[in-house]
Amino acid sequence: MVQSTSDTSVDFVLEQIQTMVASEGGTLGVPSLDGDTLKVEYTPGINEECPECVPTLEMVTQFLTASLGIHAPHVTNIEVS
Repeated sequence: MVQSTSDTSVDFVLEQIQTMVASEGGTLGVPSLDGDTLKVEYTPGINEECPECVPTLEMVTQFLTASLGIHAPHVTNIEVS
């Protein structure tokens, strides 16, 4: 489970993305929400049987950008490291 921010819409998106990355052993770190900027650390999982199934940093960034655009459009700057 991802730690909550001060914004329930952002929390909803983070929980959805966490569920997705957790299915391949990945995790999202403690998020930081400051105005229109969301920062979160992504640690990819390991799937030896299907390495291409593990979302890349770029994929997680794209998923967050698309989902936040729908559920929390006020968050316009997303930094995933």
